Amino acid sequence: MRASREDRADARVARLLTEALAPTVLVTALPLIAAARVSRSAAQFLLWGGIALTFCAVIPIGVLVHGVRRGRLTDRHVGDRTQRARPLSIGLASVAAGLLLLAAVRAPAELFAVIVVVFVVGAACALVNHWWKLSIHAAVVAATVAVLVPLVGPAANLGWPLVAAVGWSRVRLRDHTWPQVLAGALLGGPLAAGTFLALA
Repeated sequence: MRASREDRADARVARLLTEALAPTVLVTALPLIAAARVSRSAAQFLLWGGIALTFCAVIPIGVLVHGVRRGRLTDRHVGDRTQRARPLSIGLASVAAGLLLLAAVRAPAELFAVIVVVFVVGAACALVNHWWKLSIHAAVVAATVAVLVPLVGPAANLGWPLVAAVGWSRVRLRDHTWPQVLAGALLGGPLAAGTFLALA
């Protein structure tokens, strides 16, 4: 009985971490944080943040919700690797359109770099997932922390334990294996940091 209660408690914590730090949550928050840091007025934040939010989060998340409702996707985390190609492709096209708009309105380099990171990490995940179920959760949370460190300062290093916590949650929920989680983190973190530092 005690073991069963502990298992249920672990599962609840794992589910909370998986949901609270899901890629959809992070790709909503990160562009807004970047937009807030570079905007000098409310108007700039509404313009730049609005574009980033719409094309990095609203449209891609809308595709996931629509796919689940139509029965084309098993769940919003797209646990079935064979279902990932279409939503990832549409999401990448949306992010690319957002990048073009941000370039057109001359968004600051830091915000532009963050959105490029979203595209590059998303494209890398899509490529790997064509053959193997790499953890997108792990890739995105590692990428987010890797960008926040140079963007907001050393305090963001406190986020690194969350990468391990999310990895544990994905394995605990049996959505991924440890190699898939480690691969995601090792892809997302360095790729995001390198891309951001090269452009910002």
